[in-house]
Amino acid sequence: MDAIRSSCLSPSSLAWLRCFDAAARLRSFTRAAQELHVSQGAVSQQVKKLEEWLGHTLLLRTPSGLRLTPRGEELFAVTCATFRDLDTTVRGLHTAGRRGPVNVSSPPSFAMLWLTLRLGDFYRTHPHLTLRIVGEFVRVDRELMASEGIAAAVRFDTCEAAVPEAVELFDEWLVPVAAPAFMQAHPNLRNARDLEGKNLLHAADPSEMSAPTEEWAQWLAEAGVPFRDSALSEGAQFNLSQLAVQAALGGQGIAMARVALVQGYLLQGRLLVPFRRRIRARGSYRIIGSPSHPQTRTILDWLVDQAHRFEHQRDALFDSAGIVPA
Repeated sequence: MDAIRSSCLSPSSLAWLRCFDAAARLRSFTRAAQELHVSQGAVSQQVKKLEEWLGHTLLLRTPSGLRLTPRGEELFAVTCATFRDLDTTVRGLHTAGRRGPVNVSSPPSFAMLWLTLRLGDFYRTHPHLTLRIVGEFVRVDRELMASEGIAAAVRFDTCEAAVPEAVELFDEWLVPVAAPAFMQAHPNLRNARDLEGKNLLHAADPSEMSAPTEEWAQWLAEAGVPFRDSALSEGAQFNLSQLAVQAALGGQGIAMARVALVQGYLLQGRLLVPFRRRIRARGSYRIIGSPSHPQTRTILDWLVDQAHRFEHQRDALFDSAGIVPA
C-alpha cells in the first residue's frame, strides 16, 4: 500500500479518478459504466481501489443510489472542474488545429460597421491568416468558444458580470446622427428642443434586453431636453443598430447612434451630428479570448491596437466638431 501511495497520479490513479468522477456526477455505477463504455463492476472496482489508495470512503452505496461523503464532495469538486477544463481544452485544440479560417464572434451591427472595415489592416500584417467573422448575439464563455473554435469574441455589455471573463476594449458614446439632406429638408430643427417623436429613429439589439427607445430617452434626459414619454414611440423602431443607421443614411430621420458604428460616415460627411451633445453609453465593448486557440493572442492584440486607433480618431473628431459631453 505504501508503494501505491507514493505513486501520485499514475496512469492507474488517473483511471480511478475518472471512474470516481463519472460515478459521483451520475450518482450511479451503472450510468457511469455506460458513459465510460466499461462494465458496472469495473467502475465499482476502480472506485474501491481509489478509496483504498486515499484511505477514505468517498461514495456510500444506498438503496436510492450513490451518495458522496464529505471527503467525496471535496474530491468531486476538484475532479469535476479539472476534467471539464481538460475536455474543453482538448476539444478546442482539436478544433483549432484544423486548417481553416480563424473565427471571431461579434454582434452583427458591430461586425458590419466597425470590424469588417478594419480587415484590410489585419491582412496586411497577417497575410498567412484568414478570418471568419461570425455575427451573432449568443452569450459566450470559454467552453463554448473552445467547442466552436472561436479565437476571440466582442460583446457590448452593460455590466462586467454579463461576461465575467471579458475585459474592456473601449467605452462608447451616444450621439444623434442624420443625413445632411434630412436636416436641409427640416430647417425647423434648429436645436434638440425642436424635436418631435416622428423625427426619431430607434434601435435595440436583441442581446441587450432593452427597449428600442431607451438610448434616445437617456440622451434626452442627460442633455436636459424635456420630451413627452408618449412621443418617444412615434418614430420608426428597428431590432438592429445597423438598420437605424441605414435609415438615417436614407434621410428617414435622426438616429441615436453609438459612435463606433457611425464614425466612418461622420468622417465622410454622409452623416452629421445636428445637436452636438454626447453622452456616455451605459455599456462598453468588451473582448474575451479562448485560452486554447493558438491564434487568440494574435487576434486580441490586433483588436486592442485597432481600438486604440479608433479612440484616437474618435476623440479628435469630438474636438474638431465641437461634440461635447452633455
